[in-house]
Amino acid sequence: MEVIIRNIAHFISSVIEVIAIIVISIGVLRLIITYIDTFFHHKQHHNNAMIRIKFGSSLTLALELLLAADILATAVAPTWDDIGKLAAIATIRTGLNFFLEKEMANMEKRIKH
Repeated sequence: MEVIIRNIAHFISSVIEVIAIIVISIGVLRLIITYIDTFFHHKQHHNNAMIRIKFGSSLTLALELLLAADILATAVAPTWDDIGKLAAIATIRTGLNFFLEKEMANMEKRIKH
């Protein structure tokens, strides 16, 4: 039974990782299209800071999805080695997410003022 649950957890984890890849890909595509549109049409309502904020939101979502996938992958009967790796990955991804969110909030404040 444990093997079946582990296989299901790994499958769902892989699906979540693919979703994270799609989120990042869409964010990059949106960034490129918006930047090109802004560059050629000289739109004032889109500047580089707003483009970065939109891209950053895609990255934060992807980081959260990847963290969820890692937690799910190690949820069934983890070893101490698995727990240590998860702790390191969770710390790094959470730190990245925290500072990315903080930078995006600062950019939004600067844009509003």
